Amino acid sequence: MKPAVRIIIFCACLILLSGLDLLCGGSCFNIPEYVIFIKIRLPRMLTAVLAGCSLSLAGLQMQSIFRNPLADPHIMGVSAGAGTGAAIATLIAGATASGFPIVLSAFLGAMVAFMLIMAVASHIQSTYTLLIFGVMLGFVFSAITSILEYSANEESLKIFYSWSAGSFMGTRPTDILIMLSALAIGIFMAECNSRGLDISLFGDEYAALAGVNILKVRNIAMAGSCIMTAAVTAFCGPIGFVGIVAPHIARLAIGSSMHRKVIPATLTVGTCLSLLADIFSQVFATPLPVGSTMAIIGIPLILIILCSKPRI
Repeated sequence: MKPAVRIIIFCACLILLSGLDLLCGGSCFNIPEYVIFIKIRLPRMLTAVLAGCSLSLAGLQMQSIFRNPLADPHIMGVSAGAGTGAAIATLIAGATASGFPIVLSAFLGAMVAFMLIMAVASHIQSTYTLLIFGVMLGFVFSAITSILEYSANEESLKIFYSWSAGSFMGTRPTDILIMLSALAIGIFMAECNSRGLDISLFGDEYAALAGVNILKVRNIAMAGSCIMTAAVTAFCGPIGFVGIVAPHIARLAIGSSMHRKVIPATLTVGTCLSLLADIFSQVFATPLPVGSTMAIIGIPLILIILCSKPRI
């Protein structure tokens, strides 16, 4: 099957899954149901689309600059930073910490992690050392979060766990606009950086011989990935696995690692996975956390990737 045909199939799946996601949650379209459709279902579907696009594109760039097939946005500690920010908000505000305070604190936590990463990246040449720093940074933030949880009351813990479970529900037009803006910035930076990302797959030494500033390529990729991840994590909670899985499926589908070809395919595949996880979360009488349904879908795919030992 030609790559173009596969892309068309992915696009068709995206349209189908978008329609199914809009239908999830009700049985008829009377006036109250129409209000629910506009206020709840449509924002939920758009949020799933933006989250899938952002996290998959971030994962693609992480895998390219680190040359690690299992790298994803969470590996650099950005999501853990957002979790620490959300934990601080719930500990300080308690039962009143809902909506905007948690989102703002989570976003600030993610951006703190991003600034630390960029500060270290400007002084470290080795991608492996930076990768280890990101993992260690995530552990530090997770440890801080655990300490805050230990000090929090029952109501605060309930609020924090509700956010950390992951959800595409409850986003407002302004929230969607922020995520859309972050995604637009990320796509623009990735497209401008696509040639450098292609060359980075061959290693730092080859990039230097080719006249590419690998530090600049890495910093641009990291900045775009962290901005997108921070926005999604702040509004949706930590959503994992899509950033690992989507780039691999996209590369296999088009039979190429060239980023100008892989980026559109990755965005499409990531959106399909995100919509599928959201649909799966809505089929039960009590909706499941999207983070859990994404794990159920993503883990088997990751195991297949590990067993097949793919090349990026």
